[in-house]
Amino acid sequence: MLTRLFRPNTKRTVALLYGRIVTQARLPGFYRDCGVPDTFEGRFEMVSLHAWLVMRRLAKEGERAAAFNQALFDFMFAEMDSGLREIGVYDLSVGRKVKELASHYYGRVAAYDSGLAADAAPEALENALDRNLFGSTLPERAAVRRVADYVRREAAALDSFPADRLLAGEVEFGPAPQAE
Repeated sequence: MLTRLFRPNTKRTVALLYGRIVTQARLPGFYRDCGVPDTFEGRFEMVSLHAWLVMRRLAKEGERAAAFNQALFDFMFAEMDSGLREIGVYDLSVGRKVKELASHYYGRVAAYDSGLAADAAPEALENALDRNLFGSTLPERAAVRRVADYVRREAAALDSFPADRLLAGEVEFGPAPQAE
């Protein structure tokens, strides 16, 4: 019984980590200086991008972090469900919309993973970001490049970030890219 009392509360820790991901994803620089659409879709894309960066790092820990990583994913989409309900999406369509968002997320994961691969063409990540993060907007190429540089920088920083700190709900991101 005492071990149960002192065991970390995974849901609380996941919520803390997710809150930090969302805080970073909402930095005005992404929207103001990089042209990410400040819409539900644009915000979803920014949260997904940052969640992917963290989940990518956690995945490198294998079984040790697998359950926590899954809990983070589940929490993210539970929050999406709640957010859709709050903005008035009809109850019967929320489940379908969340499944659609999850499907989009998996597509982004594959595209971003490919874009960061050691053998990827230099423009692969930029193309994936242009297609997904910026949606149907026509961003300036320099803005897409700034976001790609940011993603590379954050992925490298997270690669050396202690997994124990992530599992404790901590993460550190650098500043959002700024206009040149």
